[in-house]
Amino acid sequence: MIAFLRGRVLEKHPNRVIVDVGGVGYDVAVPLSTFYAAGDAGADIALRVHTHVREDQLALFGFSTALELATFERLISISGIGPKLALSVLSGMEPRDLVGAIQRGDVVRLTRIPGVGKKTAERIVVELRDRLGKAVDGLEGVDSDKRSSAADALRDDLVSALVNLGYHHQAIEKALPKVIGDAQPPTFEIALRAVLKELSRG
Repeated sequence: MIAFLRGRVLEKHPNRVIVDVGGVGYDVAVPLSTFYAAGDAGADIALRVHTHVREDQLALFGFSTALELATFERLISISGIGPKLALSVLSGMEPRDLVGAIQRGDVVRLTRIPGVGKKTAERIVVELRDRLGKAVDGLEGVDSDKRSSAADALRDDLVSALVNLGYHHQAIEKALPKVIGDAQPPTFEIALRAVLKELSRG
């Protein structure tokens, strides 16, 4: 079973990403949150993967965070909810907002997601209200560590590139926090353009 993919974005669409791993292209279905987190064609990408096997099909579902994957796998464990509907649910709400709505028993909010009727929403709440809280608590640090590691790597690459371009460390250190925050770090190219713009103001 495929559990993880690291490679480059070959193609990117709102519901799928094709990942080039050593010359092999993997067609991976993704929720919108992962689509927005992914870079453009040519950018590095790392996805946690759920491999769904049926008699006539093998499908890959990819996620940028451990929380997305855990929520997806809990959703498909509910009778009547398949991978496509689970993906729609994750695309309809940010994972943390979804967990909050389930824990509150907010059926009305859940029914606003396309494809989710009242009975399905009620079933999601009943099945996952107690189970998802533990998932969030257990994975909260995992994704923040991943973001921190990615941000640190990006920071090192930017410092190296900017020093080679002739900028002083003091100016670089002052500009970087305005570009790299606590959110999902941008791609190197986007970050470099933003830092250069910031430095030109200084």
